[in-house]
Amino acid sequence: MVSELKRAAFPVVIGLVGVAVYALLQITKPQPAPKLEAPRPISVKVEPAIRTITRPTVVAFGEVRPAVRTELVAQVGGKVVATSAAFIEGGHFAPDDVLLSIEDTDYLAAMEEVAARVAAAQLELEQASADADVARKQLAAKSDPSPLALREPQVARAESALRAAQTSLSLAKTNLERTQIRLPYTGRVENKFVDLGQYVNPGKVLGTVFGTDVVQVRLPLTTNQLVALAVPIGYQATADGGLATTLTATLGGSVYRWQGILTGLDASIDSATRTVYGTVIIEDPYSESSSAGDMPLAVGLYVDAEVEGRLMVDAVQIPSEGLRAGDKIFVLTGEGLLDIRQADVVHRSRSNALLSSGVEPGEQVIVSAIRNPVRGMRLQTIDGAKIADSEVTEPANNNNEA
Repeated sequence: MVSELKRAAFPVVIGLVGVAVYALLQITKPQPAPKLEAPRPISVKVEPAIRTITRPTVVAFGEVRPAVRTELVAQVGGKVVATSAAFIEGGHFAPDDVLLSIEDTDYLAAMEEVAARVAAAQLELEQASADADVARKQLAAKSDPSPLALREPQVARAESALRAAQTSLSLAKTNLERTQIRLPYTGRVENKFVDLGQYVNPGKVLGTVFGTDVVQVRLPLTTNQLVALAVPIGYQATADGGLATTLTATLGGSVYRWQGILTGLDASIDSATRTVYGTVIIEDPYSESSSAGDMPLAVGLYVDAEVEGRLMVDAVQIPSEGLRAGDKIFVLTGEGLLDIRQADVVHRSRSNALLSSGVEPGEQVIVSAIRNPVRGMRLQTIDGAKIADSEVTEPANNNNEA
């Protein structure tokens, strides 16, 4: 019995010994030295920051509006007996051209009637004055004659009657002049609401016109754009000042340009858009020489406006692609590491950004996209600038694509 147990246990003992030997070999075997490889640097495109003297250009959009728009209203009633050839939509008129005539028969008769009253009042005054002269001579010997005896009240009444008649005559002449509708400026007819033979009452709107000597464009400008222009809110240009502005529009596939002057800014910020509106003035917009292509700057046209700002000295300029979300910039240091900085942006255009701080002239600004940027990560330029080992120290924000 015992011998049978020994025979059965022998294979088990041999197996346990083998397991122990294997475990001992695993514990005592030499471990290979770990091989640490630095992460491969990311290739980026860089552009140097430069110090520059520049005149920034601010781009805005606006609609051409007339500086003067007038609603023609009849001041007297009557039938329309004549209209000018210019009294049509788009018609051109000069100062004091008669656009429309209302029948003046009644007003001419009223003026003549009042003129007769003026003549009668003048005669009464002359008669009263003569009577007063006679009375003064007759009463010269009396020490204290009364005003009535001297005919003074009669003279005063005659003078008042004459003044009243003259006032009525002036009003009658004014009403007669009002039968002819004219304006004191050069312009165009925008709308026409009456025609020949139509009877109009006082207060009837006859049409609308606008002046063409000057038009204006209202431009919404942000506070950052005002900083680039170097003008304050409420700015008003001097008589010979203002900021040069180029207006551009595409008509029929051709690009046209006009020159204007930004003459002032509103004194308040628009509560809806948080912008400040500036006014650009363009003189003689309908002349043949108003643009290079003989195209007038028509009222109602939408235009792009490029306003030239004040001269900026000692500004730092970088490509606009180097400015990231939140006004951050990525800089490649001399050691080949990524540095993430906050920039103070003075102005940004389609191609460049002007900074007051955040980068020094000569530093390399990264203009290509970086996925998951982290401060201290290893970089190299596309042309193979030197790289350095680095250690991540601080993560950037989540905006990791520029």
